[in-house]
Amino acid sequence: MKYCVEKPYPEIKVEQKNSFYADLLLNDYAGITSELSAITSYAYQNFVLFKNYQEIAHNLIKIAIVEMHHLEMLGKTIYLLGKNPAFIYKEKNICPYKYWSSSFVPINTNIFNILQNNILAEEKAIYNYEYHISLINDIYIKELLERIIADEKLHIKCFQTMLKEVSR
Repeated sequence: MKYCVEKPYPEIKVEQKNSFYADLLLNDYAGITSELSAITSYAYQNFVLFKNYQEIAHNLIKIAIVEMHHLEMLGKTIYLLGKNPAFIYKEKNICPYKYWSSSFVPINTNIFNILQNNILAEEKAIYNYEYHISLINDIYIKELLERIIADEKLHIKCFQTMLKEVSR
């Protein structure tokens, strides 16, 4: 199973500092539906599924590693935009910042619910990225978000494949 598309990631750079763009990316970085939430969710799922679903647990960690790369690229971009890439976000871009919380990680041990929720979370992440692309007028950031979306679409296919396998 492949966990990221075979296309290089763009160079991490921005046209200029922009706190509005940074705040948008902080939501993708450490918001409720974010790379940090995906990483911790997939790690937790690996822990609770490894005994009965070793291959799926392995796939979850591999996907989490791709999400870690997304987190790294977003963090560096946020920093270049002039903000501290702390694990914070703004709800609907309203002050004040809120801290990322482990409550964003669904606590579930049912394999079907886990995989279905992962598909929904990846779909929501894609929606958020596409919305942010529509608000951002920086070619480098748009390129980065489009590349991340390509991986997220692949993750949906991975989860759909896993769901079919356990449904047999």
